[in-house]
Amino acid sequence: MEEELKCPVCGSLFREPIILPCSHNVCLPCARTIAVQTPENEQHLPALLQPRGSAPPVAAAAAPGPGLGPGPAASLDSECAAGGGVDHADKLSLHSETDSGYGSYTPSLKSPNGVRVLPLVPAPPGATASQRGAGPAGSSLTCPQCHRSASLDQRGLRGFQRNRLLEAIVQRYQQGRAAAAAAKCQLCDRSPPEPAAVLCEQCDVLYCAACQLRCHPARGPFAKHRLVPPPGAPGPPGGGDGGGKGAGGGRKLPTCAEHDLENYSMYCVSCRSPVCYQCLEDGRHGKHEVKALGAVWKQHKAQLSQALNGVSDKAKEAKEFLVQLKNLLQQIQENGLDYEACLVAQCDALVDALTRQKAKLLTKVTKEREHKLKVVWDQINHCTLKLRQSTGLMEYCLEVIKENDPSGFLQISDALIKRVQVSQEQWVKGALEPKVSAEFDLTLDSEPLLQAIHQLDFIQMKFPVTVPPVPLLQLEKCCTRNNSVTLAWRMPPLSHNPVEGYILELDDGDGGQFREVYVGKETLCTIDGLHFNSTYNARVKAFNSSGVGPYSKTVILQTSDVAWFTFDPSSAHRDIVLSNDNQTATCSSYDDRVVLGTAAFSKGVHYWELHVDRYDNHPDPAFGIARINVVKDMMLGKDDKAWAMYVDNNRSWFMHCNSHTNRTEGGVSKGATVGVLLDLNKHSLTFYINGQQQGPPAFENIEGVFMPALSLNRNVQVTLHTGLEVPQCVKQPKLPSN
Repeated sequence: MEEELKCPVCGSLFREPIILPCSHNVCLPCARTIAVQTPENEQHLPALLQPRGSAPPVAAAAAPGPGLGPGPAASLDSECAAGGGVDHADKLSLHSETDSGYGSYTPSLKSPNGVRVLPLVPAPPGATASQRGAGPAGSSLTCPQCHRSASLDQRGLRGFQRNRLLEAIVQRYQQGRAAAAAAKCQLCDRSPPEPAAVLCEQCDVLYCAACQLRCHPARGPFAKHRLVPPPGAPGPPGGGDGGGKGAGGGRKLPTCAEHDLENYSMYCVSCRSPVCYQCLEDGRHGKHEVKALGAVWKQHKAQLSQALNGVSDKAKEAKEFLVQLKNLLQQIQENGLDYEACLVAQCDALVDALTRQKAKLLTKVTKEREHKLKVVWDQINHCTLKLRQSTGLMEYCLEVIKENDPSGFLQISDALIKRVQVSQEQWVKGALEPKVSAEFDLTLDSEPLLQAIHQLDFIQMKFPVTVPPVPLLQLEKCCTRNNSVTLAWRMPPLSHNPVEGYILELDDGDGGQFREVYVGKETLCTIDGLHFNSTYNARVKAFNSSGVGPYSKTVILQTSDVAWFTFDPSSAHRDIVLSNDNQTATCSSYDDRVVLGTAAFSKGVHYWELHVDRYDNHPDPAFGIARINVVKDMMLGKDDKAWAMYVDNNRSWFMHCNSHTNRTEGGVSKGATVGVLLDLNKHSLTFYINGQQQGPPAFENIEGVFMPALSLNRNVQVTLHTGLEVPQCVKQPKLPSN
């Protein structure tokens, strides 16, 4: 409850609280610091906002009364009488920040509670005490909580009612807190004693919590003793010393601010203010609805109690929710330990399985090793035996050779020769080569297992997998450039359904059917080769193993009105030399070579120009359009893949499929400009030299996809100019010469 008893400006307990028109409270000293002087040209606004037929405020009705000190509070009676029933809302926000801009203030100080205030303006010399506390006339006061502003009349801050009830509660709270702080345990052996927690009415002894458990347990003869809070401790809501003693609760009844000898006895519903009998006699509230003060008091108490029941129910639900959250904490802790134990068990099982498999693999390695060792040892023994036999035979034969008895030698020589030959034949090919190698033909394929271990993770989704949700187009990243569009999208946050890929669809730029232009996992895609000056509709959807999700919203993209392009170095003949960011072209060969532009056209009207930078020895450059597979090592127009105008210094010709037509006077020189107009709406191609059309349209009935093209040799250098509007006015075309 202490937070309800603190001023929003100073952050301390209320001192002399006053009630603002917005029903919030503020300390009277704090109200003086946040009152703001209203500009002079705005001070007439309160009078303008009064209802028609109401009289302006009477100065006499707002005459200074006693200062706003302890005692009776000022009311709005005078203002109600002068205004003829002005609504209570008329005092609200006359200079609100959203209306006129006034009512705010330039802060110079900051209170402990975060509310900015102004330093107190000193009262003028000779001002009375009541005038010092009233505040300047023509000022406004901004509520520090709801920031609504209210204008101050001639009475200043004394025009606001004193919140006597809140002041009494604050006083009672301070007394209770002081008494509770003073109540000490009477059985503590500590110094100083602990604060008392309970008082036994039968024993008349104060106990702290520890001494109560030790000296006054709730069993045996003490079980029937009644324990109550110590004297001065705050009681439950609704308790205190005010209930059941009438409106005054045993205290001195407040007197009327206008009539010091009269007590409040009635309540003006229109003014929302208590009034006395004399106020009614004066006629100030003659046309207002007036009720008995006690009846209204009981009615409002009943309304407050009823409202408190709803708050109490919500508080009970909040307590139950807190218990639920605490239980949830315990469950999370227990489940976390269970999952940790389960994880350890699963990993231990994996380790055990790996250990068992390790033992099996080691057994295989041991068997292979023993097999190799046995083979080698058998070969060693066999070779050793044969070597011993051969060595003995050799020694015997040597001894036989040493003998000088020919007849004896011949008796055994044939047999010895055969034995030696047989011994030699026993060392067949491969007998002196190892039957096994030292290398083990065993390779452990552990890569899949390592990859599986690295990918080992929790399965987060405990719900059935459904189709992905609607992708969200990122409009800030969607853009167009020339005849290409770029689209970006993402999945909505907190989307649990997996996404395996996306399908991007685009229409034909003319309101036709959608077609798939991209299928993949990326969320950014650029589509090239679209029509210029066309409007495309695009949409995207996601898919997974469960199916295809819904489409996103459709985004509309407009390609460029005019084409910006350069010469294409990737498709140009190798003798073509490009410079100036691929906008200037020449050639290193005396033969004509072809270079194409980077743009391709299949729809719309397009115009570009080529400026002749160098023209030597009367060459024949050719300008026009071509398909992507045009032949590039001869003059443009000699095959069926190009449509061109070639020109010398005096005349020009149109050429297609090596057919020359429409010879026209007028050639080019250094500084000349050749324009090319491709109208795919009319399927025609027109040429200009220095702004003058060269004869009728060169070619008609051309359809397909075309690229700007040029052929030239080393005697010519031209620069390309693009992004040009279609010429509206051209000179009369020259007629072809005979």
